[in-house]
Amino acid sequence: MVGVDLDAVRTFVAVADAGRFQDAAAELSITQQAVSKRIATLEKILGVRLFTRAPRGAQLTIDGQAFLPHARDLLQAEARAVASVSPGRRALRVDVIGRRLAPATLMRGFHRAHPEVELDVVTLFDADAAINAIRSGTIDASFRAVTMPGRQLPDGIRAARVFDEPIQLLTGPAHELAAARAVTPAELVGHRIWMPGLVPGTEWGAYYGDLAAAFALTIEITGPDFGTEPLLDTIADSRSLATFVGEETRLVWPADHGLRRIAVRDPAPVYPHSLVWHRDNPHPALAALRDHLRSEQCDRSDTETWTPAWA
Repeated sequence: MVGVDLDAVRTFVAVADAGRFQDAAAELSITQQAVSKRIATLEKILGVRLFTRAPRGAQLTIDGQAFLPHARDLLQAEARAVASVSPGRRALRVDVIGRRLAPATLMRGFHRAHPEVELDVVTLFDADAAINAIRSGTIDASFRAVTMPGRQLPDGIRAARVFDEPIQLLTGPAHELAAARAVTPAELVGHRIWMPGLVPGTEWGAYYGDLAAAFALTIEITGPDFGTEPLLDTIADSRSLATFVGEETRLVWPADHGLRRIAVRDPAPVYPHSLVWHRDNPHPALAALRDHLRSEQCDRSDTETWTPAWA
């Protein structure tokens, strides 16, 4: 098949949106004859009719309706390709670990403060994947707890601690601690804290491993990780299991679950989120993001906190 002409695809979308060849011609600043010629060429290449003439203009055929979303995708891909090599115009691509977690909240705050900055938010698995993506230029920045034991950042990679997120205890309504407004780490000794999503060798695995060791806590990672909803179902029905969640982690559960989010204090364990980037990255929005995060840092000097020694 002969390659599809993007100008013809753009013309097809313009006619579909306008509903008339004449209006599409005016929008594209070409003649109506040129519009008709482009559509005819596209129909010949595709081997189908895309429009039927009607008293009120042009109507999409069934094939035209099927082709329209793919045509829009082609034009969006073209725009992204052009933007990718346009200095200062490419979307800032940032890894937020997970879309329910605190980094995603931080990026939403940045977007509200800088709506003019186009963002491309992605989720990578762990710090190694994120740092490799930063080095290769696949992403511009990542939120990670990066200063793990024995780790040295690769040459050119920079990191700044931008947010200390308090950790909360999540229990079901029948749990022994469900009525507590706050608990201390010492009060959690002997309780079963279930976190099947912890993966050894990751930065979050290192954090919670050190937290358990520091306060003699029992954190279990046994059993398959079926995701957030099954975890919440299990916690809601259990008298003995609880789990840890970040204060900014966005969770939604059925009202009859009756789950409790309980503060942990004296000391308050906080998860040390850092922004990671490459020192030679010239994207202008990256500096704006760093300035925004610096201005939004919360002062916790009046609260006794705990983080691993490596943080």
